[in-house]
Amino acid sequence: MLKHKLNRFASLSVPILLLSLGCSVEHSTTQVAHSITDKINQDTSNEQRPIVYQVFTRLFGNQNTTNEPWGTKEENGVGKFSDFTPKALAEIKALGVSHIWYTGVPHHALVADYTEYGISLDDPDVIKGRAGSPYAVKDYYNVNPDLADDPSRRLAEFEALIKRTHAQGMKVIIDIVPNHVARGYQSLTKPRGIEDFGASDDRTMAYARNNNFYYVPGKPFEVPTFSVDTLPLGGEEHPLADNKFDEDPAKWTGNGAREAKPDVNDWYETVKVNYGVRPNGSYDFPRLPEGYEAAPLNVHFEFWQDKTLPDSWYKFENIAHYWLDKGVDGFRFDMAEMVPVEFWSFLNSSIKHKKPDAFLLAEVYQPNKYRDYLHAGKMDYLYDKVGFYDALKTVMQGTGEVSAVIDAHEKVSDIRNHMLHFLENHDEQRIASPEFAGKAEIGKPALVVSALISSSPFMIYFGQEVGEDGSENAGFGKPSRTSIFDYVGVPAHQRWMNGGKFDGGQLTDREKSLREYYKKVLNIAAFHPSMEGDLIHLHDISLTSESDYSEQHFAFARESKTSKLIVVSQFTDKVNSNVQVVLPEVLVKRWGLDESDHLKDLLSGETNTVTINDGQAIITTPLHSWESKVYVVE
Repeated sequence: MLKHKLNRFASLSVPILLLSLGCSVEHSTTQVAHSITDKINQDTSNEQRPIVYQVFTRLFGNQNTTNEPWGTKEENGVGKFSDFTPKALAEIKALGVSHIWYTGVPHHALVADYTEYGISLDDPDVIKGRAGSPYAVKDYYNVNPDLADDPSRRLAEFEALIKRTHAQGMKVIIDIVPNHVARGYQSLTKPRGIEDFGASDDRTMAYARNNNFYYVPGKPFEVPTFSVDTLPLGGEEHPLADNKFDEDPAKWTGNGAREAKPDVNDWYETVKVNYGVRPNGSYDFPRLPEGYEAAPLNVHFEFWQDKTLPDSWYKFENIAHYWLDKGVDGFRFDMAEMVPVEFWSFLNSSIKHKKPDAFLLAEVYQPNKYRDYLHAGKMDYLYDKVGFYDALKTVMQGTGEVSAVIDAHEKVSDIRNHMLHFLENHDEQRIASPEFAGKAEIGKPALVVSALISSSPFMIYFGQEVGEDGSENAGFGKPSRTSIFDYVGVPAHQRWMNGGKFDGGQLTDREKSLREYYKKVLNIAAFHPSMEGDLIHLHDISLTSESDYSEQHFAFARESKTSKLIVVSQFTDKVNSNVQVVLPEVLVKRWGLDESDHLKDLLSGETNTVTINDGQAIITTPLHSWESKVYVVE
């Protein structure tokens, strides 16, 4: 069986990836902490590799443990901007984090009464959950009133959080959702001269270039037919939960559904924004000239300056500039592939013209569109979900093979530094959930591989570092993903919060150990000099019959001018594997390896040696269940 595996690996050229690195990220070896496994460098005046901490803002600081399904914020609690204390932010920073993505900040539709602050009531018939979807934005010029201690000062409270985040040396990302808005969109605090979406639309026409929405003329909107499992508020009585919503004529639904009565599985809580795409799919705006995918940002910016464009383009440009002026450092763009590439060229070049170092991350799930949205659309980064994450998930679940992960990585070899890696986010199942892997420790080798194989940004979801399992039945939706639609407490994360001390005082020993592991790996990913540069070639390796190397093992090497790393990970619960990694002669010569060289594992502190045989270097690596070694060559 082993011989079969070895021959298969040799033919695929995948057992070890040797990454020869350039200098796409600036570092100085003096900036790197001497003991990178114990602390991060506190000098924030220099760049680091981007590590993004996604936090669901409403849930982060909630200390209430009631977790009643469909519970109100009074019953189940809700986190506030003020919960992000300097201590909390410092602990996030200690994970190696450079950017915090505050998810759910723009004011979205929710089932709560804020009429005393001039905010209109939202209708539960077009809201998912009680706390509402963060992607059904109701007012782009203000923030969720749930998040403020004083809702009348909610915007000022968020601005204070931006300043606290900056004071800890981290940058702020928020969502922009260009494809759709809430059905009841109404901005109370829009700047002078700004009009609400749809305010000047010609509603007698299904489509008009400067309409912000698409319409179903002559037909009023009808609430979807709900099943017992999808009833608003779980079937609880509410004055507005009457199976009616006043919208005449009906608008197209956010996912593009064109019926006056959307299906319950449609994005019925939202309406689709019109960017000048006719109902037949043709474009009603200028196209980018051929070759512009290779043109720099300033050329894209200049191209759009003398053009007359659909009104929705300017509305979202105004929104982005508004938040940049508030101190926001970048955006995560929801479902970017549902909006034309030309719009992104326009918006992103405008953002970068105003703030050149803005961080622009997009959700795109069609690999055949990746390069268009990066090159022509001028995104900085895309999710590496369909490909790397999906393949790695099957390996964690014990159903996939490492070679599929390597294949996925190679398919984006030309753009890999622009493909953000992650293991969890608000859309994905928690690793520790029974529906995914059932145990957080199974994610440890995946963390090492995902965080260290590329110089692209890495993202961690709050609670992931303490093994959150997403098992709460919050109301709308099913467990395995921490709810984004309802008020809920996040138990393992709450144990780390420890009543607002943010010191992990209530964590189990297992949870403490996991968080320390994340801290070590993410600080290597953020600061180790070997993380500079990018892959430029692969080498075959051969394996001896004594090696346990298989499709459950992943080894690769990184180098920079000042540092060399060899990474070996085991995706199995086998207790005592004896993996032999063979580095080819060309690498041995370039590194000047000999048997006097020592290897130190940055994760455990253990040392190892190399054996030189016929010009090749053999490293015999003992591995335990779900273990990784990150060897630095000394």
